Amino acid sequence: MAEKEQTPESVWDYPRPPALDESSERVVVTHRGVVIADSTETIRVLETSHPPTYYIPLKDFTPGLLEPVAGQTMCEFKGAASYADLVLEGGRMPRAVWWYPTPHRDYTRLADHAALYPAMFDDVRVNGEKVVAQEGDFYGGWITSRVQGPFKGAPGTWGW
Repeated sequence: MAEKEQTPESVWDYPRPPALDESSERVVVTHRGVVIADSTETIRVLETSHPPTYYIPLKDFTPGLLEPVAGQTMCEFKGAASYADLVLEGGRMPRAVWWYPTPHRDYTRLADHAALYPAMFDDVRVNGEKVVAQEGDFYGGWITSRVQGPFKGAPGTWGW
């Protein structure tokens, strides 16, 4: 059966505060030949000017690869984010994954989901399509053919 073609989305039509969009798209993340996560139960966070950030159920991460670390950051919408290092044989990727253990009320569906920076991983795919990471080191957006920019994050776009 052929996959349903997605209608292109302009990130400038996404709302602020961000919306949550449950997705059955298959998300597969690999690094150094190891499957980090594989899911068809993700939540896309859609915020004006940003490509979506996919939040993957924690249950769909390969067990034993995430090691929680100290420190938090604050999102005005979602609340306090916690972080984990990704630990693979021969290396550690600091703060590669984050989640909201007790998200603010409009974002409680994210409580058991985690996001990651696609630029840090060898291969991140949505329905078989290779993801391009959002520019910059602050946002964790996932660019696919489904979304259209311009995107915030690159140098010179902070004040948009």
